[in-house]
Amino acid sequence: MTVNTREFEGLQIPAAGTYELDAAHKRVGFVAKHLMVSKVRGQFAEASATIVVAENPLESSVTATIKAASIETGQVDRDNHLRTGDFLEAEKYPTLEFRSTGVKSHAGAEFVLDGELTIKDVTKPVELVVEFEGAATSPYGQHVFGFSATTEIDREDWGLTWNVALETGGVLIGKKIKIEIEGEAVLQA
Repeated sequence: MTVNTREFEGLQIPAAGTYELDAAHKRVGFVAKHLMVSKVRGQFAEASATIVVAENPLESSVTATIKAASIETGQVDRDNHLRTGDFLEAEKYPTLEFRSTGVKSHAGAEFVLDGELTIKDVTKPVELVVEFEGAATSPYGQHVFGFSATTEIDREDWGLTWNVALETGGVLIGKKIKIEIEGEAVLQA
């Protein structure tokens, strides 16, 4: 079976079309500093995204929705706290949203994507560094491509300011949050 790709500046990229994030092959994760000395990793179990690969790949776009209540860090009490008004306020704001606003630059398989991230009722610009991982045809005949993306945000920019001062100096939770996304996108018929 042939792979549905085309050449773009030395890369074999996906054919133009609308792709959906494969729920079985994705991770929307994050890393936060804890006690100023270690890292806590977590993820959102429920997320969806539509990626429109344009004829001119530099005009491609992404929209994504993440379910706030699906946050998981491996510790139930912490997860429940992250869902409260101290952080995501998941009942009032059930989703986090991302919308790309343009491809800022690219070099080889790395694309820098400008966009807007909405958490609670705050929308701020973010820059995602996206690595195109390749395209393939699955054993089921689906045309897919893989990608990973990262960015770092200051959670306080979105009003996520809850914290505890430590007796030894510093704070319980760092302000900087690294976002790590990996996935496969499937061409829609």
